[in-house]
Amino acid sequence: MYPGTHVDQFPEKPAVIVGETGETLTYRQMEERSRRLARVLHDAGLRRGDHLALLTDNTPRAFEVYWAALRTGLYITAVNSHLTPAEIAYIVDDCDAKAIVVSAGLREAAERLVAETPQVTLRLVYGGPAEGYSSYEEALEQASAEALPSQPRGTDMLYSSGTTGFPKGIKPPLPDHQVDEANADAALYGPMYGFGTDTVYLSPAPIYHAAPLRFAAVIQALGGTVVMMRRFDAEAALSMIERYRVTHSQWVPTMFVRMLKLPESVRHRYDVSSLRCAVHAAAPCPVEVKRAMLDWWGPILVEYYSATELNGVTYITSEEWCRRPGSVGRAVVGVLHVCGDDGAELPVGEVGTVYFERNELPFRYHKDPDRTRQAVHPRHPTWTTTGDIGRVDEDGFLYLTDRKGFTIISGGVNIYPQEIENALILHPRVLDVAVIGVPDPDLGESVRAYVQPAPGARADAALADELVAFLGERIARYKLPRSVEFVDRLPRTPTGKLVKRALRHLADAAE
Repeated sequence: MYPGTHVDQFPEKPAVIVGETGETLTYRQMEERSRRLARVLHDAGLRRGDHLALLTDNTPRAFEVYWAALRTGLYITAVNSHLTPAEIAYIVDDCDAKAIVVSAGLREAAERLVAETPQVTLRLVYGGPAEGYSSYEEALEQASAEALPSQPRGTDMLYSSGTTGFPKGIKPPLPDHQVDEANADAALYGPMYGFGTDTVYLSPAPIYHAAPLRFAAVIQALGGTVVMMRRFDAEAALSMIERYRVTHSQWVPTMFVRMLKLPESVRHRYDVSSLRCAVHAAAPCPVEVKRAMLDWWGPILVEYYSATELNGVTYITSEEWCRRPGSVGRAVVGVLHVCGDDGAELPVGEVGTVYFERNELPFRYHKDPDRTRQAVHPRHPTWTTTGDIGRVDEDGFLYLTDRKGFTIISGGVNIYPQEIENALILHPRVLDVAVIGVPDPDLGESVRAYVQPAPGARADAALADELVAFLGERIARYKLPRSVEFVDRLPRTPTGKLVKRALRHLADAAE
């Protein structure tokens, strides 16, 4: 299924509402505009398996582009709009995008992309002008509204950084059916979460993230309405639940924390009784936070564990979680295996690397066969891992006990220390550096840099500020350290390997 399936039934029903403004995109409009954009893309020479990049803020136009790509057999890569222009250019270039659609709200970054991505042959901008781009609105107005004769279903290819800090595209195989045929996501997630034509789904996160993009697409495939926030605000989210009679929503634990920190009078000012299901994921949720949300909203919280790679999915209801606090559920996609460093499957209760078994390899890392091989079990070619560590109990419920590598999860967003280290080591007053995540009551984790100053450099607050400013010119703001600690020497083995576990002990002792 896809949104066009529902146009005859309810053409003027909102497919998307912008929560703050009430701006609406109806099913009729989304169907017509995605058809027209599909024509534009096809006329520009894009064919099944080609790549389209999307750089956008949270606007309904994003779904017009998404469904145009999916009805043209394309891979669509939604790019993190908070990255620096250089980081964005890397992704657009790496995914081999032949076309890019951008929002005028991101004009500065979009214009800087032009010179750095010469392989792009079609550039469109919506919401205003940008140098080097043609008008999205004019292109659609001039295109035919007739659907293409063949509409092979496309899919997304999103990016996730690894321990090296370099983003890598997660490339699933293309579906082998037309866009209007039944698809597995809608068939699975519709019954699981109770999605349907009466669903009103609040999406408070940036649409370039995997979960907001994919879940919103499922809601539209099933004929529901997506209420999109331009940006998350705790009280505004509660007001939108009341205003739009939201039935379903999705959150990361940091959002729970910020809503719980609102004054009690504010929290209880809004009627949230329409909520039937509150989905959460993206980062481990502290047990105390989840209990507080259950006390407030009742047993409507549903948690899942997965990854952008979609190699597997677990699922747990509120009732199940109350009997097993801290669990992320049982597998509903793939078969769970926990394995030791040698690849041998471990007994119940023992901690190891989490693998999911599928019938076929569910993804590959674009242009990175080595990393793809590292994700595959050494003896089972359809068992894959994203590097997370955990254990399962006797009933098959998974408990995560660590995160992939040294990844920092701050506010539900992955931050990769190596990228920060690689940038900071270039500063002339830095001799050695290590970056870790430290507990943060609001974000879950925040970034801390441990720096060994170069000889003659004064380790003081002025240098700390200078280092953060230096990083601010090279990486996105959300990756910047919130604290900088100076040390005489970093813990390294004789072979030069950094012992981050020792730094974690140091951080714990300082708290």
